[in-house]
Amino acid sequence: MSADDVAKAFCQHFYTTKDSNVAALAGLYNQQSIMTFEGQQIVGTQNIMQKLQSVGQVKHVVKGMDVQPSTSSSAILIFVTGSVQIDNGNPLHFCEMFQLVATAPEAYYVHNDIFRLNYGL
Repeated sequence: MSADDVAKAFCQHFYTTKDSNVAALAGLYNQQSIMTFEGQQIVGTQNIMQKLQSVGQVKHVVKGMDVQPSTSSSAILIFVTGSVQIDNGNPLHFCEMFQLVATAPEAYYVHNDIFRLNYGL
């Protein structure tokens, strides 16, 4: 699979799962994973899952995605823009960046995840 194909499949799976069963995302992270959520740095699967579950019910609409190879052939950078509704509130613009690192052929984990809401757009 190309980096673009991996990124498209990842994003579809990630946001569909995040919107319907956030707990099922745990398998995408590991103890080395780092998330920065609105400036708060969080490390490790359990801590990341606690943060994701604390946000409430969400619904994402992805509007854009950019992909680049990372520092090695086993890593991919993905930058996502879109909107998110939290607990049926008004949609808010967001951006999210992932670095996926391969653990085996066509198997990746999220090493880095940076999420930020975009106010005033």
